[in-house]
Amino acid sequence: MSSVALAATDGMLHFELALAFEVFGSAPGGVAVPWYRVAVCGSTAVQVGRFRLEPDSGLDRLAGADTVIVPAVADVDREPPADLVDAVRAAHRAGARVVSLCTGAFVLAAAGLLDGRRATTHWAHTEELAARYPRVEVDPDVLYVDEGRVLTSAGKAAALDLCLHLVRLDHGSRIANAVARRLVVAPHRAGGQAQFVTAPVPERDDHPLAELFPWVLARLDRPLTVTDLARQANLSSRHLGRHFRAVTGTTPLQWLLTQRIRRAQELLETTGDSVDSIAAAAGLGTATTLRRHFSRTVGVPPDAYRRAFRSW
Repeated sequence: MSSVALAATDGMLHFELALAFEVFGSAPGGVAVPWYRVAVCGSTAVQVGRFRLEPDSGLDRLAGADTVIVPAVADVDREPPADLVDAVRAAHRAGARVVSLCTGAFVLAAAGLLDGRRATTHWAHTEELAARYPRVEVDPDVLYVDEGRVLTSAGKAAALDLCLHLVRLDHGSRIANAVARRLVVAPHRAGGQAQFVTAPVPERDDHPLAELFPWVLARLDRPLTVTDLARQANLSSRHLGRHFRAVTGTTPLQWLLTQRIRRAQELLETTGDSVDSIAAAAGLGTATTLRRHFSRTVGVPPDAYRRAFRSW
């Protein structure tokens, strides 16, 4: 029977802690395999979100666990508690598999476990993780990263994906699928999938492209060129490119493609339209073109995305 230690400290978020306990705390019905022994470990009673939590054991128990899971921390601007960092480092040295969920990656990074490794965290904090820990190869576009004995996930739902991935590694797909069925979630999303975040239209409306963006979004089903956008914005193509870089951080064509992919995502989620129809509505021409760009940008084909995210 494998042991799982959930590291708890003040300022952790209850969602990731609770979902890890839900996955590893009890076996799904009808599963005849030794299940995990789970302990919540902390130095003292801790504040987790709005709840006061009394751990089962001290942080020293992490070093004796087969798997150590570090849930998300609410305030990434604060240095992680030294006793937690030391305990996580000691657990890794003792041979434990160490896992972070969402912003728990900051704890692993502080312990030096991510140096020279690929890692991820919630997309809103990937830049901060990379800036603070330059030896970490931060990948902002994936759901989770499996580096063997060190694993990291993006936020919320991606944390659940990583927990199911661990069950799959330990017990196989059949058992992992049984856990997913109990939780009523998709049984498998590969870690290499994108975090399904697309470049939005900026919230500020006082930039030179403020009137151009809604004009483009109303015409995504039409062929549009940089010349078309520059003419509408009353700018030269060169100046248009400069403004796009300043406002969106990308080029006009890349921004346009991102908006087309986002439109395709919305239609896949909310309609039963064929992929051909969606390709036309998003201005991507054919289903073949849509599949190529969609798979490269999102990380999965349109049909797989629809199965995972449709709301109808």
